[in-house]
Order: sequence, then structure tokens, then C-alpha cells
Amino acid sequence: MLRVTKAPVEAIYVPTARRKLLHPETARALAEDILQNGLKTPIQVRHDGKRYILVEGLHRLEAVKWLGEAEIDAYLVQARKH
Repeated sequence: MLRVTKAPVEAIYVPTARRKLLHPETARALAEDILQNGLKTPIQVRHDGKRYILVEGLHRLEAVKWLGEAEIDAYLVQARKH
């Protein structure tokens, strides 16, 4: 079973290929939803020994950044490198 951890937003690296998939309007709309309802689904990250690497949840991460939050709920997963 996965446990939710608090991950520092600034310590999460977003791979270049994943960054290209960002739609800013979607992140802003999601930020408004998070303000009203909270973050319902944690993002997924893996840890490479130095930093967290985003696996899933780019728009949620960007929405939380847009809101100025320092941490985000995340599942720490064992995922293959992209």
C-alpha cells in the first residue's frame, strides 16, 4: 500500500519531455479547484537519492506552485526512468 508523504515543491524535478505536456490554463483551473476542495489525489514521485522526480501529476504540481505552496502530497513510487 502506498503512503502519502509531503514532498517539497522546489525539490521536485520535472523531466523535459513531461514539461512539454503542460497546459497552463488547466493548471490554473486546477488551482482554483484545489483552493475550494483541497488536493484530492497526491502526485507520484520517485527519489533518485538527491531529488524527487515527477512520475505523474504535472498539472497538480504546477497548480500547487501557482498557489505558492511549499509542499505537496505525494506517493513515493518505484518507477522506471523515462
